[in-house]
Amino acid sequence: MKPHNLFANGVNFVAWTLALFLLTGVGTPLRASDELRRLTDSLHQTIDQKASFAAQKEERIARIRHLLGADLTFAQEYKINSRLCDEYRKFEVDSAIHYASKNLWIARQLGDDYRRCESSLQLSMLYSMCSRYRDAETILKTLSPKELPPDLLVEYYRAYSSFWEYYAISLSDNNYEPQRVAYEDSMLCRMDRQSFRYKLSRSYYYTNSAPQKAQELLQDLLETEEVGTPNYAMITHSYAMLCRNLGQREEAKKFLMRSAIADIRNATRETASLQQLALMEYEDGNLADAFEFTQSVIDDVVSSGIHFRAMENYRFYSIINSAYQEAQQRSRANLKISLVAISTTSVLLVLLVVFVYIQMKKNVRIKRALAQSNEELRQLNERLNLANSQLNAANSRLNETNRQLNETNNVKEHYIAEFFDICFSYIHKMEKFQNMLYKTAINKYYDELIKKLKSPALIDEELHTLYDRFDKVFIDLYPTFVADFNALLREDERIMPRPDALLNKELRIYALLRLGINDSSKIANFLRCSTSTVYNYRTKIRNKAIGDRDLFEDEVMKISSSALQTIYIFGGSKSD
Repeated sequence: MKPHNLFANGVNFVAWTLALFLLTGVGTPLRASDELRRLTDSLHQTIDQKASFAAQKEERIARIRHLLGADLTFAQEYKINSRLCDEYRKFEVDSAIHYASKNLWIARQLGDDYRRCESSLQLSMLYSMCSRYRDAETILKTLSPKELPPDLLVEYYRAYSSFWEYYAISLSDNNYEPQRVAYEDSMLCRMDRQSFRYKLSRSYYYTNSAPQKAQELLQDLLETEEVGTPNYAMITHSYAMLCRNLGQREEAKKFLMRSAIADIRNATRETASLQQLALMEYEDGNLADAFEFTQSVIDDVVSSGIHFRAMENYRFYSIINSAYQEAQQRSRANLKISLVAISTTSVLLVLLVVFVYIQMKKNVRIKRALAQSNEELRQLNERLNLANSQLNAANSRLNETNRQLNETNNVKEHYIAEFFDICFSYIHKMEKFQNMLYKTAINKYYDELIKKLKSPALIDEELHTLYDRFDKVFIDLYPTFVADFNALLREDERIMPRPDALLNKELRIYALLRLGINDSSKIANFLRCSTSTVYNYRTKIRNKAIGDRDLFEDEVMKISSSALQTIYIFGGSKSD
C-alpha cells in the first residue's frame, strides 16, 4: 500500500469513529422540517431573553402606576386601577387582586352598582386563577344574574366557566366538565357573534365536534390578528389543540411554539402552550427541550402566582426531571467510553503518523530526483517549442510574402495588359481622327473642322469608355468590392450603382483609394472634377460609416486578402 493511501485511511478511520460517538450521544434529534427547526431555535432564544421581556412589562406598569396621584377622582383612579389589573392579570396575580380589590372599594364608596359588579367579577376570576376557589365562588354567589346588565352577564357566565375549568385542572378531575360547558353555553348565547371572544370560544366548542368549522374560525382570526399579540397567542394555542386532535403532530408543535413565543414576548406567565409543548417533546423523547420548557413554566408559576396548573406542572416536572437526569447519566457514561476510545485511537494515530513520516521522507528523496529530471526535460521541451515557434513564424512570413507577391503580380499583369491595350487603342483612334481632320481641311470644310474641334462629344465618349474599362478591370480584381464597401456603411446609407454600370463616381473614388492613390488631386484629374469635390465625397461617405469614421478608409484598404502594390494606368507614380 502506498504511504499516502495509508495515511488517508487512518484519518478516515478517526473521522468515522468520532462521528459514531457523536451520533450515539444524547442530544436533540433532528427536526422533521426546516420550519420546525427554525421555530425551535427561536423559542430557545426567546426563553433566554425572558427576563428582558419581563423588565419591559414592569417598566410599562410603572409608567401606568405613576399616573396615580392625590388629586385624582374616584372615577379616574378606578380607570387607572383597571388598567393596572389588566397588566398584572397574567403577570403577578396578587398585584392584580390588589388593584381589583381597590376598585371594589371605590365602587362601594361611589354607590355604583355597575362598577361594583364589574370589579367583583374581575376579582372572582383572579381568585380562581390563584386557586382561591372558595373566595371566587363566594363572590359569584353574591351576584344575581337577573340584576346584571347584558355585558356583565357575559362576564358572569365566563367567570363561572373559568372557575369550574381551573378547579377541574387543579384537581385533575374531569367530573366538573358539565358545569363548565353549561356556563360556557350560556356565555356564548349572550355574546356578540362578531367579537373576538365569541369566535375563539366557538372554535374551542367545535374542536371535537366539528373540526372543519373550528379550523375556518381560527383561520379567519389568524388573518385579521397581528402576529405576536396576546390574542395571537390564544389563537395559535387553539389551532395547536385542533391539530393535535386531528393527528397533525408536527403542525401542532409549530403553532404551540408560535403561541409560546408570543406569550413570553408579552410577559404572559399563564403559559399553557409551553406546558403542552413540553409534554409533546417528552413524548417524542426530546428530554433536553422538555426539561427546559418545563423549567420555564415552573418559573412562571412561581413568579405569577397562577397556581391552578401548579400541581399538574409539578407532577410533570418530576417525571421529566428524573428522565432527564437518567439521560444525563447515560450521556456521561457514553462520554467516558468515547474518551477511552478516542484516547486509544489517538495513540494508534500517533503511531500511524510516525510510520507515514518515515515513508514521506523516503518519498521526498525520490521526488527530488524526479523533480530534477522533470526540470531538465521541461527546459529541453521549452527550447524545442521555441525553435518550433520561430520556424512556424518564419514559414508564416514566407507564405504571406509569397501570397502578396502573387497578388501583386496578378495586378501588374492585369493593368499592364490593359495599359498596352488602351495605348494601342488610342494610337489607332488618334490616327483615324487625324486622317479625318486632314480630309476635312483638304476639302476646305473649315466650318465643319472648327465644329469638330470644338465638340466635347468625342472626349466624353472616350472618358465613358475609359471609366467602363476601369470599372471592369477593378471588379475583376475585387469582385466583392461593392458588397464589402457597403457593409462598412449604415444600412440606409449604402451606395448602389446604376443597373447599366459597375461603379459610380463615389465608388470610383474609393476604388482608386483601394489601389493606393491617396492624393485627392490625382483622383480629381482622373475623374475630371475638382479637388474639393473629391474631398467632399470622401467626407460625406466617412460620415455614413457604421464604426469609427476616422478608421473608415483603413477598413476600405482591407477589402481583399492583402494590400496591393498598385501601378497607375496613366503614368501615375506610386502614392506615398
